[in-house]
Amino acid sequence: SKVANFSIDLPEATVGVQVSGSFGSRQEEAQRLGRILRPKNDGRPAWFYAIVSRDTNDQVFAANRQRFLAEQGYAYEIIDAEAVLAGG
Repeated sequence: SKVANFSIDLPEATVGVQVSGSFGSRQEEAQRLGRILRPKNDGRPAWFYAIVSRDTNDQVFAANRQRFLAEQGYAYEIIDAEAVLAGG
């Protein structure tokens, strides 16, 4: 989907969830991320989650997007679903 790529204003949104990353589109992910992470009037933090399936082509594309975002100065943490489900 191209939702949140263009002409959308989400000033109060504090959570973004991306389920599919349009292959390797680093710029599109950066746009979505930027829309969510804009400073909030009340100072609340914002979070952006990218859901990626392990051992798929999407994992390769996500790694490329991750490198790009890290080069732009964004903090990036990978959390494995198994660790979350195990309580870790």
